[in-house]
Amino acid sequence: MTPTTETMVGIGGAAESTDMVLNIGPQHPSTHGVLRLKLVLDGERIQHAEPVIGYMHRGAEKLFEARDYRQIIMLANRHDWLSAFSNELGVVLGVERMLGMEVPPRAVWTRTLLAELNRVLNHLMFLGSYPLELGGITPIFYAFTEREELQHVMEEVSGGRMHYMFNRVGGLKEDLPAGWATRAREAVSGVRSRMDRFDGLVLGNEIFRGRTRGVGVLSPEAVHAYGVSGPIARASGVDFDLRRDEPYLAYGELQDTLKVVTRQEGDCLARFECLLEQTHNALDLAEACLDRLAELPPGPINQRLPKVLKAPEGHTYAWTENPLGINGYYLVSKGEKTPYRLKLRSASYNNIQALTELLPGTLVADMVAILGSLFFVVGDIDK
Repeated sequence: MTPTTETMVGIGGAAESTDMVLNIGPQHPSTHGVLRLKLVLDGERIQHAEPVIGYMHRGAEKLFEARDYRQIIMLANRHDWLSAFSNELGVVLGVERMLGMEVPPRAVWTRTLLAELNRVLNHLMFLGSYPLELGGITPIFYAFTEREELQHVMEEVSGGRMHYMFNRVGGLKEDLPAGWATRAREAVSGVRSRMDRFDGLVLGNEIFRGRTRGVGVLSPEAVHAYGVSGPIARASGVDFDLRRDEPYLAYGELQDTLKVVTRQEGDCLARFECLLEQTHNALDLAEACLDRLAELPPGPINQRLPKVLKAPEGHTYAWTENPLGINGYYLVSKGEKTPYRLKLRSASYNNIQALTELLPGTLVADMVAILGSLFFVVGDIDK
């Protein structure tokens, strides 16, 4: 008879409490790109979460130092590729402030209009992609339909669909095409008339509400501690918006139309509601800008610049309320035609750090819901 060997395998006790390290990404659909999440799990519950960034780092801040003030606009509009116009805007505002330059009124109002249209384009992407990550495919088709309508008018005015390169130091590249304002007004009106689809399709969906209500609650204290901004911060009751609190462009004259959307719950559902309501308000602001542009007399859209543009020696900080939150440029000049230093403060970089606070204690199944509700772009994290 052949001898046999018996081995006892324990499946309880210590085995149940053994931690497991799980990597989500850097190639994972829910990470919106090459972001890696290092999770420590106890069963199905997350014990510790660490965002690991840098897989998309392109050294844009260092490249700023080797480009002149016209060329850096191209670099700046790419880190958050869904908010390209707003990214350009922060750079030119900083350089104009260093130069003490005043921009013509038509350029001010046109910039404000295009910034709000860009905000709608950004938000529509997340209004469609977030339900998709939770299993609902229909909203993204509607979101892309509306995006196409607005992208047509943005492409007509600038020539670009995503990277507009329409801002210039002193104003804009060129004046608006003939009849463009009418077509833009029709696009804004059409998109607004169909925005209630998201209220019915998404917010009225029991499964969506069940997956997001009370999940991933971010406290106001954590918002302040991590420097979280934008719709994510306002969904936690932090009532701060640079367009109202430190007005730039034409926002000082739009206070009656501007509505700062806030919620108190701080959960995934509140963040989505803030994003949706803010999209409605951005369309209202765009229409108000079109009304004001129609009243303005003909005039220049930019300032004439010297062949070689040099900012005087000094430093400044220009921050704007980008679609995803606060976007800031700290510019240091030594009087040359290139920046001595240009430091970028991006919204997604700070917002994503809050995952270390949000994920521990939650289930793996809720991780995607929480991650998607932070509405980030990986290029905006890595720069």
